[in-house]
Amino acid sequence: MQEPFDIQIGNINYAVFPEGNDTYVIFKEGKEYVHIQKDTELQWLKLDEETGLPLFEADEEINNIGREIIAFQPEEEEEEGEEEEEEE
Repeated sequence: MQEPFDIQIGNINYAVFPEGNDTYVIFKEGKEYVHIQKDTELQWLKLDEETGLPLFEADEEINNIGREIIAFQPEEEEEEGEEEEEEE
C-alpha cells in the first residue's frame, strides 16, 4: 500500500493517507478534513462522515485534491532512478 504523502493546492497544505480501494483520508492544515474516493480520473467523491457512503455532489476542492493525488509521484521512484544512473 502507498505511504502517506503531502500535497499543496494554492497556499493550502493537505496530508493524504491512502486506505486502499482508491479511498483516502485527507487532513487539511493538520486536522482531519474529509474522506474521499476516486470515481473517475476527473471525478472524486466525498464520503459521508457517519456512513462512509459516497455523496454524489460536485465539489471542486475534492476534485482538485484528487487530481493532485493522481499526479503525485512517490520520491522512492525518483531515488531508485538516481541510483541506477549512478551505477551506469
